[in-house]
Amino acid sequence: MKLGPCDPICTNMPKTTKKQKESDDPELIREWPLPVALTLGSAVRVKGILQEIRSRLPATVRKSLDMQASSLTLIMPENSKIAFRATSSAVSRALGDIADLPIIPREIEDILTITASERKRWLEDGRLPSAGTRTVRLQGRARRITFHVFDPRIVEDLLDRAIVDEWREEDAAAKAENRRRAAYQAKLTRSLKKQGTAERTGQNAEDAAHGLSGWDEFGSDGLLR
Repeated sequence: MKLGPCDPICTNMPKTTKKQKESDDPELIREWPLPVALTLGSAVRVKGILQEIRSRLPATVRKSLDMQASSLTLIMPENSKIAFRATSSAVSRALGDIADLPIIPREIEDILTITASERKRWLEDGRLPSAGTRTVRLQGRARRITFHVFDPRIVEDLLDRAIVDEWREEDAAAKAENRRRAAYQAKLTRSLKKQGTAERTGQNAEDAAHGLSGWDEFGSDGLLR
């Protein structure tokens, strides 16, 4: 009997791979939803919190903790119950004081929807108060960088008051005023230069009329002082 292409013993049926088999194993899962008061609505802030808490965990379990939307999720194999309980406790303890975690530059830019240049400008003129500085070493490099960090409560207040729009209006008005002053100063400079040229031309004409050739050179030598 000739077998058809769909008979059960067909050799082209998909085989279960080792990866698929592992993905079907029971897992231990725990989730920690992060409130908006903590993340300030920023996915970048969620990632920063994740990185901070991972740094407080043993290296062997750090990758077991990940982020999903506005939550932290711990996933470990079912046969890791002891490590799972210990890691869960460590994450819960770390979240207890995470509300005081300073906000770093890329986070405040995402929270307030501002550019890096705006952050630097408002930091320099005092509108964006610094909560101090932090120094870190770039991954895989010996070089260290220092940057300003910000108080979460102050950033939350700025966000609630929508102060960024007001600051941008102030900057636009200041920029327009600076352009007006620069244009006036340039016009005044040209006017004074033109006036000086006219006066020198008139003086030279008057000297020539009286036969006083070389009078300018005579004066420049200081003989009239």
